[in-house]
Amino acid sequence: MTQTQTLSSLVNDINSAQTIEENVYKLAEYLVINYNQRGYNSELNVEVKKGRKYYKVLTDNSVNCFVDVNNGNVYKPESYNKPAKHVRYNLLQDPQDCFNKCDWAGSYLYMR
Repeated sequence: MTQTQTLSSLVNDINSAQTIEENVYKLAEYLVINYNQRGYNSELNVEVKKGRKYYKVLTDNSVNCFVDVNNGNVYKPESYNKPAKHVRYNLLQDPQDCFNKCDWAGSYLYMR
């Protein structure tokens, strides 16, 4: 592997990580939009926390989903600190599919 290939792969990894992070914050915005469209009177607090392996998307102190930092896979939460085993969506390959189906309560993460 030459130095140019190494630099190229490093740039691609950085671009992918940046795209994933941007899409996680877009997902958080879509969750708020979905909540507001349902006509609720209260405000939904959505927060994104970055960990070593996953972004944790929180809605009013409940985990809405986990997003893998490295590849953008979206997981349903198994518990507050652990994602479920199966990938539901990918924010790197087809983020709009996830954005179109997402809802504030997390029902878009159930396998059908």
